[in-house]
Amino acid sequence: MRDPRNRVVRMYVRLLDEGTPCSRPTQALALEDGLFELLPTEDYDPEDEHWEFLPGAKVRGEEMCHDGRSYLMAVSP
Repeated sequence: MRDPRNRVVRMYVRLLDEGTPCSRPTQALALEDGLFELLPTEDYDPEDEHWEFLPGAKVRGEEMCHDGRSYLMAVSP
């Protein structure tokens, strides 16, 4: 069985101040106890996008579903 820690997964983080609810995909490093560390995208610009949780933040991943597809959304630990 694979160790779920120390692997990179795709996770979405909500964008603030966009006018409509939206999120952006990024990567996160799986840690212990169900936590993830958000990683920045290559083009991350804190002046352009206001993430709900900044890169480096430790978050939980909540499984969401949209149009029949499931994904992980970053939520408060």
